[in-house]
Amino acid sequence: MKTVNVSLNSIDKVKDFVNEVAKYNAEFDLVSGRYVIDAKSIMGIFSLDLSKPIELNIHSEDGNLDEIVEKLKPFIVD
Repeated sequence: MKTVNVSLNSIDKVKDFVNEVAKYNAEFDLVSGRYVIDAKSIMGIFSLDLSKPIELNIHSEDGNLDEIVEKLKPFIVD
């Protein structure tokens, strides 16, 4: 598992993010406070507070975590 923070502060960013994570067989969870949302669910993402960065947990069995993180770089914040 790998954890990064992502910023999804616009509708276009959310749409692009969901399209990108949908390409992978891995599990993606967005964690905001006590809520855990499937990152492949656009409706679930819009139920979160998108004004601040959200924690993204990536669960991949394929060993391609580095590739996934590289593709998600436009959304990742420190």
